[in-house]
Amino acid sequence: MSPAIVFQIHLVLGYIPWLLCFGAYVWPRLKSMDGVEAQRAIATLHSFRFFGLVFIVPGVVGPNLPAGFSTFAAYGDFAVGLLAMLALLTVRRRPLFWSFVVAFNLLGTVDILVNYYHGAQLGLPALAGQLGATYWIPIIYVPLLMVTHFAAFYLLVRSQPKAARFLTGDAAAS
Repeated sequence: MSPAIVFQIHLVLGYIPWLLCFGAYVWPRLKSMDGVEAQRAIATLHSFRFFGLVFIVPGVVGPNLPAGFSTFAAYGDFAVGLLAMLALLTVRRRPLFWSFVVAFNLLGTVDILVNYYHGAQLGLPALAGQLGATYWIPIIYVPLLMVTHFAAFYLLVRSQPKAARFLTGDAAAS
């Protein structure tokens, strides 16, 4: 089996264990939590996305990893991680908190989808060995990030009236 096929199998199958684990253990807990606390938990996970900068560290990734993929992936993850940290830092200022929650989830989802697109366009599956020590990121970590983005959006929609009051600055109404 070629490395490209193995990589593509890994990409697809990476979602299954996370969906099973998330559905059995994480999702029931998140749904039972207050909306702010649930979003804080998700933001905490995403605050570690700063380590996506490793995609641009020579020696960690191979020299033939396409720069069009690695640079975009590195800085996209870095930006999402910073937005998640800002959400955590502003939890007491609810309008800011909700703005950062929406921002890091939107940007994070777009970042992952664009990275999948760039990876396909640049032939990343055939170059999967160039990911070096970062190979586990798209296989193990990215599926968890995407699952939690969808959970965050669901929770945002579910608690829309409360979140909308905070976003409009009407915190006294809550």
